[in-house]
Amino acid sequence: MKQNLMVLMAFFLIAMTPQTADACTNYLVTKGASTDGSTMITYAADSHVLYGELYHWPAGEHPAGTLIDVYEWDTGKYLGKISQAARTWNVTGNMNEFQVSIGETTFGGRPELVDTTGIIDYGSLIYLTLQRATSARDAIRVMAQLVQEYGYYSSGESFSIADKNEVWILEMIGKGTAMKTDKKTKKTSNANKGAVWVAMRIPDGYVSGHANQARIQTFPVADGVRSITSKDFSKIFDAGIEVVYAEDAISFARSKGWFVGDDSEFSFSDTYAPVDFGGARFCDIRVWSMFNKVSPGMDQYWDYVKGNIRHDEKFGDGRPNPNKYATNRMPLWVKPEKKISVHDMMMFMRDYLQGTELDMSKDFGAGPHAVPYRWRPLTWKVDGVQYVNERATATQQTGFSFVAQSRSWLPDAVGGIIWWGVDDANACVYMPLYSSMTTSPKNIERGNGAMMKWSETSLFWITNMISNLSYTRYNMIQTDVSAVRDGLEKMFIDRTASVDDAAMKLYRSDKKAAIAFLTDYSTDQVTRTFNVYKELYQELFMKYMDGNVKTRNPGHQNPHVKHPGYSEEFLRKVAEETGDKLKMKGEGH
Repeated sequence: MKQNLMVLMAFFLIAMTPQTADACTNYLVTKGASTDGSTMITYAADSHVLYGELYHWPAGEHPAGTLIDVYEWDTGKYLGKISQAARTWNVTGNMNEFQVSIGETTFGGRPELVDTTGIIDYGSLIYLTLQRATSARDAIRVMAQLVQEYGYYSSGESFSIADKNEVWILEMIGKGTAMKTDKKTKKTSNANKGAVWVAMRIPDGYVSGHANQARIQTFPVADGVRSITSKDFSKIFDAGIEVVYAEDAISFARSKGWFVGDDSEFSFSDTYAPVDFGGARFCDIRVWSMFNKVSPGMDQYWDYVKGNIRHDEKFGDGRPNPNKYATNRMPLWVKPEKKISVHDMMMFMRDYLQGTELDMSKDFGAGPHAVPYRWRPLTWKVDGVQYVNERATATQQTGFSFVAQSRSWLPDAVGGIIWWGVDDANACVYMPLYSSMTTSPKNIERGNGAMMKWSETSLFWITNMISNLSYTRYNMIQTDVSAVRDGLEKMFIDRTASVDDAAMKLYRSDKKAAIAFLTDYSTDQVTRTFNVYKELYQELFMKYMDGNVKTRNPGHQNPHVKHPGYSEEFLRKVAEETGDKLKMKGEGH
């Protein structure tokens, strides 16, 4: 029996260095840092070729010997076959029925560490793990075992892993390709099969983030208790362990000559994915934007996230810095001043560096209508001088994004909600999808349209119609979009408690009935969003067509029409650029 695990035919091209990274942002919130005691992670899957649709795998039981085909998530390339688990769990998007959720960002790292013989790429690793894991710690175990057994195909990756009690960050990179031949069988294999990785639990009451730059630097090392080998995985379930790592995470770096010194000074990030201008300016700045909203003192890292990296001879505490690690980087986690809500998390995903000197809606590149986006490429040259566009959290090329919320005070069937949205985070509506739901809503189901296949019933396409219309006059149209978007999200959030209560009444006597109720409710909210957005697009198009602003004029054939024109700042730039060419001639002018 064979099962096809092909998730997509295309995603984004993996960035091999932070300078070219243009995908994905994750924020992580622990129970003690949230307003209601839930854990939350966010994820934006940013790609110019990723179609925004909801992945769903039903739970299942599989006979011994079942094999599944693995295809690379980014490209659809066939990678090989692996053994199927005897039992798999229901998965809705990036969250399973046990409230386990996983997100990612690609940091690339040292390009020579990509294993071209591996079978498990990072995307398949996420969805295979969600089908097999019952907790965050279990997910780490599954991920480590899969890449050890089948090899890791992708470049460096940061993973957010959460359940209803804990939130972890795991960073992983392959070990390259070093082929060897068995003298007896004459078969060749990769002597460097597997990956080096480290996982750390975010302390309760703190928040973290990653955005295409490896973030784990030094970490507590021990006498082997925290070093998990194939015979020692069970120790990850010890509640006292908060750091686990591959047995050779440090020794492999030593063997390559990339690290010298005591184990306690080893930095995973600085060794396997050293930060550079792009890693700070394009990547860590997105983490900073969230940290800066919740924790004081982040001004001290502003120089760093603008790309000014220091490599001092000594660390701040006076220890020698023999490996020349960057010394002005941000911490892996911070303690927020105020508790964070699910709505806060949605708004974090909509940041474009507002309130900073790099706010993209404020410079001349925003055009006359304050568009906070820049079309790619990310870097450009004028007269041989290199310039950059900012890479903020909100970006036009998002396929889908979500806020995964796990709630320990409710049974798993009711507790997990993945707030799901498609396209640009500033345009999308985050809809409540309970992770126990057993079917996909039509408007976001996989196969309802594709990146080059139009569908009249696709929420991805109707949202793109709205967002791309807004780019033509952002400072006006986006106000209308936000009003509708925020109204829907407020309604969904406000209704959550009553929906939970209704589900719990059913759950106490009939779990299947509760899941069916939540499936119907989730589907209805997607349908509601699609219908509201379809009408919104029609209204926006009529209102803003041809560069003017039209509103209904009751009792009259013609609407009210305004011609808002351009800002004075933009007109001054035009006047300066054109000189006398556009000046009116004649008396009085």
